[in-house]
Amino acid sequence: MLLLLALDLGVAFAETFPLPPPDESLIGDVRHDVTGADDALVDVARRNRLGYEELVLANPAVDRWLPGPGTSVLLPTRYLLPSAPREGIVVNIAEYRLYYYRKATKKTPAVVETFAVAAGREDWQTPNVETQVSQRLQNPAWYPPRAIREEHAADGRKLPAVVPPGPDNPLGPLALKLAIPGGYFIHGTGKPFGIGMAVTHGCLRLYPQDMEALFAIVPEGTKVRVVNEPYKSGWRNGVLYVEAHPDPGAAPGALREYLEAVLADRPDYEVDWGWVESIALLPRGVPLPVRTADLRAAL
Repeated sequence: MLLLLALDLGVAFAETFPLPPPDESLIGDVRHDVTGADDALVDVARRNRLGYEELVLANPAVDRWLPGPGTSVLLPTRYLLPSAPREGIVVNIAEYRLYYYRKATKKTPAVVETFAVAAGREDWQTPNVETQVSQRLQNPAWYPPRAIREEHAADGRKLPAVVPPGPDNPLGPLALKLAIPGGYFIHGTGKPFGIGMAVTHGCLRLYPQDMEALFAIVPEGTKVRVVNEPYKSGWRNGVLYVEAHPDPGAAPGALREYLEAVLADRPDYEVDWGWVESIALLPRGVPLPVRTADLRAAL
């Protein structure tokens, strides 16, 4: 009950956020959408440019296929920044989300922009790497690796050695090539399904309009870090928040161990461990304070 209450209190939304100070990590606010008669959660995700899995995670009581007209759907548009350095592009596979840090200029402050992404499926996982954008490509041809051509052939779908630009090219009209072997890209798509899911051959796929926005501001040489952080934490105004995502390989008590390490230099900070356990059992992908006493004041 407290978890549902906590997630119903935020209201504001933005795609670009002021970069918080180094000792804080919380950005954004949750908001809501209301379903129409023909909506499934995938439709709500697409029109709000959110990932499908993160929307399902935030709304466990809502039927993903037939939510029904007039259903209030929580949009998880509040985030904790990953623990990676705040520069360039950071992708957290655990939450299917990309963060881009724009440096301050003489006229504008530093900001962070965030976008939902699709990532590699279990048998074609996106690698955890530190790399950079090696090329910015418009209307790229796709040269599928032999392993992908063989996979298609086994399914009776012959794939040419070169897929020219056009509607059949899975890279879409815009792509950022990563400087690692294997042909990995951050790219758009002409078929915007699967965003926020593990469905690709290792590339990172964005909604077309998000790829247009990202492509317009990311230069060649931009640093790219891909991490996998199912647990994130951060502070705002002296309150510690935690954001939990599903982690099938996590041992019992993993979230508690994680927070104990975070608080190693602040042993006197009180934590409601029963509340933390409830977050671990039902991860919602939304930042929540680790003390129930902070819920109303913090959200």
